[in-house]
Amino acid sequence: MSGPLTSCFRAFVAAVGMLCAGGVSAAERYALIVTGASGGPEYAEKYDAWRAQFVNILLESFDYPADHIRVLAEDDSGGGGKATRENVRQALADLRRVVAKDDVVLLLLIGHGSGGEVDEAKFNLVGPDIGADEWETLVRPLAGRVVFVNTASGSFPFLKAIALRGRVVLTANDSAAQQFETVFPEFFVKAFTDHAADLDKNGRVSIWEAFTFTSDGVRGWYESRGQLSTERPLLDDTGSGVGREAGTTEGLDGPVAQVTYLQPDAPIADTGDSELTGLLRRRAELQSQLEELKARKPNMLPDDYDAALEELLVELARVDRRIRSRS
Repeated sequence: MSGPLTSCFRAFVAAVGMLCAGGVSAAERYALIVTGASGGPEYAEKYDAWRAQFVNILLESFDYPADHIRVLAEDDSGGGGKATRENVRQALADLRRVVAKDDVVLLLLIGHGSGGEVDEAKFNLVGPDIGADEWETLVRPLAGRVVFVNTASGSFPFLKAIALRGRVVLTANDSAAQQFETVFPEFFVKAFTDHAADLDKNGRVSIWEAFTFTSDGVRGWYESRGQLSTERPLLDDTGSGVGREAGTTEGLDGPVAQVTYLQPDAPIADTGDSELTGLLRRRAELQSQLEELKARKPNMLPDDYDAALEELLVELARVDRRIRSRS
């Protein structure tokens, strides 16, 4: 297994191993993208295109360092490595060594799934597959916020298996019986390049917004062909393993996904004034906390929400006054 992305990833893991604790900056973004066994050239072509588009988004639009992206595919000619059980295990082991608690980790599976009603649901790899329960075992030790997106057929059982409070899990369908080829990945990839996906117009697409855009795209794809949809995407971020469809009010899922972004936060530039730079960073932290609080509002008691909101707004006003006094 060789290639530029793999080499960079290995080098980064080795470098981090020599750093002291706390040497890795907070809020890093990592991604493991796996396109499994295709089952035919027509599928392989689609999977390769979606994978390449998404990697390009991470590298070119979101400025991910190459060593923060790991790619595994059916054909390793692209330099990432083959999508085998052993390579998946190794990639996740490598991630466990570098991911910190404030980091965001995307695990994106594109391909075919199998089983689910009688046998354990699996994601099809080159050689032996990995079942949903083993995926959970491999993902569980990751310290950061995990976004697990299984875009494959038969992905529904992964929702319950992978779900954990604070972890964001997306599946392409809502039933183990849905074993047909999916169009979910086409719209999920597109969500991060289409301005229509940015519902709140803040210049970034959250995982919730990407999920909503993808769900609308999937529904429209089937409707335009006069076909009964065999895909109904679900999202879980409460840990219940039940999930929620986009556009419905049923279920409490969504608050974590609404404030989780694959695109990194804009860095706070050093102003040359250490106190001012610190204040600007504090304001960014408070604004992030405010966004998270608003996302949690539906699940909070009104008095608790009002008290938390007042505390944040007072602190924001205090920090803003100090920034203005030094600007």
